[in-house]
Amino acid sequence: MRLPTPPNPLKRGEASAIKGLSALRIPFKAMGPGSVSSMLKVVLDVAYILLWLITGVLLLLVIAAIFIPLDNVNITVSGDSGGKQLPLTRTLLLFGLGAATAYFGGFMLILRSLRRIIRTLTMGDPFQPDNVRRLRQIGLTLAVVTGGVWVAQGFVAKRLAPGVMDPQGLGELLTPIFSVLIVFVLAEVFREGARLRRESELTI
Repeated sequence: MRLPTPPNPLKRGEASAIKGLSALRIPFKAMGPGSVSSMLKVVLDVAYILLWLITGVLLLLVIAAIFIPLDNVNITVSGDSGGKQLPLTRTLLLFGLGAATAYFGGFMLILRSLRRIIRTLTMGDPFQPDNVRRLRQIGLTLAVVTGGVWVAQGFVAKRLAPGVMDPQGLGELLTPIFSVLIVFVLAEVFREGARLRRESELTI
């Protein structure tokens, strides 16, 4: 009578190692349902709702700042060289709240366009002509927000808190300008992709 041969543990280990290697070869899905883009869309949706709420609250504060009394109210502006106490005027309050509202509102517009682009990635069809327009809107909005922050900080440093806050130098604009240029380059890449897709559809 011949006894059955016991299983070889080395072969079993090799089989599990092969399965592990095959699992490592499976890349993450970049587009379509259940992909990285779908998870990113959820994150952007949450961030968009938060920015919408923050912008709405700031807009209500801007309206309330027109009517609330500001007698004997001071604020302290601090910087690297110390602090300075300033009387809180209605003009200063409206300027600060308006600048914050425009800042968060600008990024809310950026997220709105970005969410729509990610939605096309989730659908598996990113090279659409609308995405070219959305990317250009993102680049233009980012440029306006960057320029607005630079002008606002310079105004505060020179007029409201001279000697306390330093205005931004031109060197600090290099990174935002580079980011804006990348967005416009991506818009051209998507435009070329949309053109190639349209030509392939006409060929078929």
